[in-house]
Order: sequence, then C-alpha cells, then structure tokens
Amino acid sequence: MVACDRLAEAIARHGERFLARVFTPAERAYCQGRKREIEHLAGRFAAKEAVLKVLGTGWRSGIAWSDIEVTNAPSGAPAIRLSGHCRRIADEQGIGAILISISHIETHAIASAIGLAAEEKTQEPADE
Repeated sequence: MVACDRLAEAIARHGERFLARVFTPAERAYCQGRKREIEHLAGRFAAKEAVLKVLGTGWRSGIAWSDIEVTNAPSGAPAIRLSGHCRRIADEQGIGAILISISHIETHAIASAIGLAAEEKTQEPADE
C-alpha cells in the first residue's frame, strides 16, 4: 500500500531524477497527464513492491526499480514485465509469470501480486 501524498512529496522533492529512477518511460507515458496521475503512479509503485514480495527479495543489491515494469493489456488490465536481476531471480525460482491487481483512491494505492510457476517443459522420450 502506498500513500499518494508521500509519493507526491517524493516527486516534488526529487523531481525528474526520482521519476526516471523509479518508473520506466512506458509507465510514465501511461500515467503522466492522466486525471489522477499521482494515484496511477502510486499504483505502479505499489505493484513493484508487491512483485518484490513474490520474489522474496526486498530491495537487495542488483535490483533496479526498472527491472519491474507495469504494462497494460489492450483491455486495460495491468500486467508485469520483468527484466534484469528480477527476471533472473524469477527464472531461478521457477516463476514464469506474475499476476497483478492494482486499486487506488485519492489517498492510497494498493497492489497484490501472485507468482505463477513456469510450465514444465516436456521432454521427448529418448531413442533406444
């Protein structure tokens, strides 16, 4: 859960540097200029934190905010795209996809994430 006013304060205090470090260009393009922009940004921030909980890592060295990107399906449903260190951790843990749900109101945003196991690859029987 993210308090929208705290995120707005961080943006006001650190400006472009904060936005560029935390949100990918695609995330920023989706949120900026929208009605309730801060709520949308806070939802993505909460989603990134929820994904880290699924991975069980927290913000340890090597993980960048941009390793987790919130995208949108054509229907508008949010989705998660992992890259970098987060992708490697998910692969090591056998996580093939992460489902995400994001909700927000004027004061808070919340996200919930669920990791799905990667499908096991079936092997062809060996020739005898």
